[in-house]
Amino acid sequence: MHCKLIGVPLQDGALRLGCEMGPSALRTAGMKPALEELGHRVSDLGNVVPTEFEDLRHPNPAIRRLPEIVAWTKLLAEVSYRESEDGMPIFMGGDHAMAAGIIPGLSRRAAEKQRPFFVLWLDAHTDFHSLETTGSGNLHGVPVAYFTGQPGFDGYLPALPHPVDPANVCMIGIRSVDPAERKALKATGVTIHDMRSIDEHGVAAVLRDFIAMVEAADGLLHVSLDVDFLDPSVAPAVGTTVPGGATFREAHLVMEMLHDSGLVASLDLVELNPFLDERGRTATLLVDLTASLMGRQVMDRPTRSY
Repeated sequence: MHCKLIGVPLQDGALRLGCEMGPSALRTAGMKPALEELGHRVSDLGNVVPTEFEDLRHPNPAIRRLPEIVAWTKLLAEVSYRESEDGMPIFMGGDHAMAAGIIPGLSRRAAEKQRPFFVLWLDAHTDFHSLETTGSGNLHGVPVAYFTGQPGFDGYLPALPHPVDPANVCMIGIRSVDPAERKALKATGVTIHDMRSIDEHGVAAVLRDFIAMVEAADGLLHVSLDVDFLDPSVAPAVGTTVPGGATFREAHLVMEMLHDSGLVASLDLVELNPFLDERGRTATLLVDLTASLMGRQVMDRPTRSY
C-alpha cells in the first residue's frame, strides 16, 4: 500500500499548548521506517499549514480561535480529498479539531467513488458540541457534530457537500460526555460503546459488529485515534486525560482486527502532546499501533525498554 504521511501541527482547538509538536514526535518515533519494514511504500508529504484567515466572531464568547479553526478546516478538507485519491493518507496531529476538515474531504472522495463512508471514533470524548453549546470554547470538542451535519455551524464552518451519516459513525472508548452532548446525541443514530460496554462485552465483540456493518455496505472506513482513547497509564502525553481507558492490548487488538478486515482507507492520530510525554513513550505507542493496523502481528513486536 502507498501510505502518505501528512503532518498537521494544529493546536488551536485545544487549551494546552504542545500538540503542534505531535507530527515531529511521530516522525522521531519512527513512523516511516515502521511502515516500510512492513513492505509499504511510504511518502512523507511534510506538514500542512493554513495561510489565509477570515475575521470571524461568534455570539458565544467562550469560543477560542474560530478564524484559525475555519482556516484549518478548509485546508484539510482539500488535502484529505486530494491525497485519498491514490493512497492511504495518515494524518499526524495535532488536536482533534483537525477531524473537522479531514473527514469531510474523505467523505467527498467516498461519494465520488459511490461508496458509503464510515468513521470509527476511538476517543474518551464524543466531541459533539456545537458552536452554541461549547462551554470551554475549545473547538476540538465540535468535529463530530459538524461533520455529521448537526445544526449550529452555518455561516462559520464551511458548508458540507457530503455530511457523514450519523448511523455510519461508531464511537468506542467513550467515558466523558457533557450534558449538552448527551442531549444532542440522543437524536442521532451514532453508535456509542462506552468503557462499561467494553468491560462487559470486550472490545472485540463491539468492534466486530461495526466491521461487519462496514463490510456489508462495501464501505470506506476512516479511523480517528485520539490518545485519550488509551488509559493515561500507558499513554500519558495528552492534555485531556481521563482514567479508565483502553489498555495496551485492547488498543492493539482493535488495530489488528481492523487490519484483518481490509476496510481501513485512512487514519488520523490526534491529541499527542509530546511536552507531556515520558521519554517518547506515547509517540512510540502510536507508531506501534499504526504498525498493527498496517499488518504487524503480535509475534513481530519488538522488545522495547523505556
